[in-house]
Amino acid sequence: MKKIVNLLIITILMVQFSAKAQHTEHKKVKNFSLKSWISPGEDYNSLDWKEKLKNYHKLGISEILVEVKHLNIDQLQEIVFMAKKERIRVHAWMWTMNRPGDTIANKHPEWYSVNREGKNSLENRPYVDHYQWLSPFHPGAREHVKDNVKRLMKVKGLASVHLDFVRFNDVILPVGIQPKYNLVQDHEMPEYDFGYHPLARQKFKSLFGIDPLDMEHPEMSDEWNQFRYNAIVSLVNEIVEMAHQKKMKITAAVFPFPELARHLVRQDWANFNVDAVYPMLYNQFYNQGIEWIGFATAEGVKLNRFSVYSGIFVPTFKEKPEDLIRAIRTARENGASGVTLFTADMLTQAQKEALISISKEIF
Repeated sequence: MKKIVNLLIITILMVQFSAKAQHTEHKKVKNFSLKSWISPGEDYNSLDWKEKLKNYHKLGISEILVEVKHLNIDQLQEIVFMAKKERIRVHAWMWTMNRPGDTIANKHPEWYSVNREGKNSLENRPYVDHYQWLSPFHPGAREHVKDNVKRLMKVKGLASVHLDFVRFNDVILPVGIQPKYNLVQDHEMPEYDFGYHPLARQKFKSLFGIDPLDMEHPEMSDEWNQFRYNAIVSLVNEIVEMAHQKKMKITAAVFPFPELARHLVRQDWANFNVDAVYPMLYNQFYNQGIEWIGFATAEGVKLNRFSVYSGIFVPTFKEKPEDLIRAIRTARENGASGVTLFTADMLTQAQKEALISISKEIF
C-alpha cells in the first residue's frame, strides 16, 4: 500500500511538473559540463590511461570521477597529473558506507549495520555479496570513513572527494530492478530494513523511551526514520567540515530526488552540506521516460543548496543515441550544471558521434 501511495505522489508531481513546464521558461546553465564516472580495472597501466584521457577530451568530457577501489594513492596522483594535460579534472570516487573487502573494517564486525531481524551486514549481505554496509551509529565506523577521506585528501589537485553509497542499504529497490531478484517490495521487508545497530536502538530509547524493535511497525515511525536519516547527514556534514578546513571539496552520488531517496535508501541528501550532488537519474530502473530525468533534476536544483549534475545511465540509450542527447538537453533545460555519464567507457560509437556533434553547442 505504501508503495502505491508513493507512486501516486510521484505521478501527481510529474503532472504538476509537466503543467508548469508548459508555462515556464526553464533556466539554462551557461557553463554546462560533461562528466563521467570511471571504473578502472584491477590492472593499472599509465599508457592505457593516457590514451583513455585523450579520448575523453575528444568527447568533450571535462571532469572524471575515478573509482579508487583498485588504485593506490600514487596511481591516483599520476592520473590527476596526466588528466591535467588534457584539461580534465579528477574526482576521487569513494565507496563510503558500503565497504566490500575492506580489510580494516572486516576485523570489526561490530562496525557493521544491523537489520530488523538483528542480522549483521558483514555476515548476512542483502541482495548481493558486495553489499557490506557500515553503521553510521558506531563511532569506530564513522572514524574509519573519515580516515578513508583523509587518505584521499592527500592527493594534490583533486577536484573533490566524491562520496558514493553514502546511505543505508536499499530498503526498497527501484521498481524496474525488483524482478531481477524475484521480489515484489510493496512493503518494507525486515531483512532489508537496516539501521538497528544496538547503539542506535539504545540512543533512540534514551530519547523516546522505546526500543524500535518493541514497536509493532518501526518502519512507520517518523521519529525512528528521521533518527536514521540524521545519522548519515551528520556524518556527511562532519566530513564536509573536515575537508573544507583543508580547502578540499566534497561531492556526493545520490538517489534521484530527495523524497525518493528517503523512501528507498533513507538518504536525506537535501540536508547534505556538500559542494555538489550527482543524482543517479537512471530512468529505466524506475520504468520512467526521459521527461522524468528533467523532473528529478528540477527537484534537486530548486533546493538551491549545491550544484546538480544529472547522472545518466548510458546503456539505456544504446539503441537510440538521439535519446541520449534528449536526456542531456532535458537535464540542461531544468537547471543542471552538467551531466555525468555512467559511464563514458560504455558509450557505443554511435553515442560518441552524437556527443561530439553537440559538444560545441552544449558543453
